[in-house]
Amino acid sequence: MGRWRPPQAKSSPYITREGYLRLEQELKQLWQRRSEVVQALSAAAAEGDRSENAEYIYRKKQLREMDQRIAYLQKRMPRLQIISGPPPDQRCVFFGAWVTVEDERGRESCYRIVGSDELNPAEGHISVDSPMASALLKRSIDDEVRVRTLEGEMRYVITRVRYLEDT
Repeated sequence: MGRWRPPQAKSSPYITREGYLRLEQELKQLWQRRSEVVQALSAAAAEGDRSENAEYIYRKKQLREMDQRIAYLQKRMPRLQIISGPPPDQRCVFFGAWVTVEDERGRESCYRIVGSDELNPAEGHISVDSPMASALLKRSIDDEVRVRTLEGEMRYVITRVRYLEDT
């Protein structure tokens, strides 16, 4: 059986100002750490036999992973479109909104719609490309949305929409 997989769908090029600043900071830190890893790799290579040198093998792997992430960020960041500030109609759900929804059982959840590069479920950040965000976009308070999940179709009611001002 082959390893071929269909290509992933292109993610939206949108990002919040905070998300873009985090990516810039990550890229800067990667470049700083990379020089340290290169020095450690040179020291490990000077020790002799590289085939049994665990430090050398580890540092090569670490450098390869860092270079892959740096290449991704350098290719992705120029393509990103920073969305800052609230939209004209703040009652509707658009990119960057914090949306509070209530499910059929009365449980409330709060999500922020962000770009795929900012995805962080632990903080309630969901991708603009996700099924939940797709269902919420362009809706307003008291609208009912339906979202297909692994457990089946879920219904939610939007109870609050808010936007954070960029500072």
